[in-house]
Amino acid sequence: MGAAPPPKKRLGQHFLIDQNIVRKIVAAAALRPDEAVLEIGPGRGILTRALCGQAKRVFAIEVDRSLGVTLAEALAGCTNVEIHLGDALEYPYKSLEPGTVVVANLPYNVSSPLLFKLLNAHQKINRMVLMLQTEVARRLVAGPGTKDYGILSVLTQYRAVPSIGFHVSAGCFRPKPAVSSTVVLLPMRREPAVPVVDEPLFIRTVRASFAHRRKTLPNSLRDEGFSPEQILPALKAAGIAPASRAESLVIAQFAALANALARGKGIEE
Repeated sequence: MGAAPPPKKRLGQHFLIDQNIVRKIVAAAALRPDEAVLEIGPGRGILTRALCGQAKRVFAIEVDRSLGVTLAEALAGCTNVEIHLGDALEYPYKSLEPGTVVVANLPYNVSSPLLFKLLNAHQKINRMVLMLQTEVARRLVAGPGTKDYGILSVLTQYRAVPSIGFHVSAGCFRPKPAVSSTVVLLPMRREPAVPVVDEPLFIRTVRASFAHRRKTLPNSLRDEGFSPEQILPALKAAGIAPASRAESLVIAQFAALANALARGKGIEE
């Protein structure tokens, strides 16, 4: 067996080495023999091999092409795995097999954009079990009025029901990361948490509302290109006080605001 290439700092590589954590992740995924799995960032294949023993098929995306030989050796004898050497940020997730289960130790330096891409492919994904930086994990499950509540909280909870699974010690990785890690469970919703008239507008409204956290909603929305003439009427129609800030709104209020803006066409194109 050849020597594995050293971890690349520019890719934020921290390879999982603890078999007990692998078992806990696989148990949390609760895979059935007829399910397909997507893994992002298989690294040296320790989790990938365990997934192959539980799922019908495993499709793994690895950006580091130098790990190709290492993965081939680690997964020798696994006939139900396909390794795609490429950038996970560029992969067309809407081409996934329906009912796919995502199980991944997401690269921490690109975890948020990757999560948004996965949520956007919600129609193909049944559930996700993701290892994330603890700070990001807290954002996923945060509620209104907390410092962790933000865009990631609202847009994740709109499509999924996130919960904290378990925490993972830095000693379970090589090299040890400087941040703590947490596994999050994300069963996808069959229907969104709230009904929206125009989903792209809903997403834009959430992003614009949190773009300037210290500003009131009218000011933040205006600064992000929404029409000043429509903002106050939309807030009134949604029953939201003009002095409110984004961190105080529940998801249903963001939906009501976006729906009111959609009806008023209050956007400057």
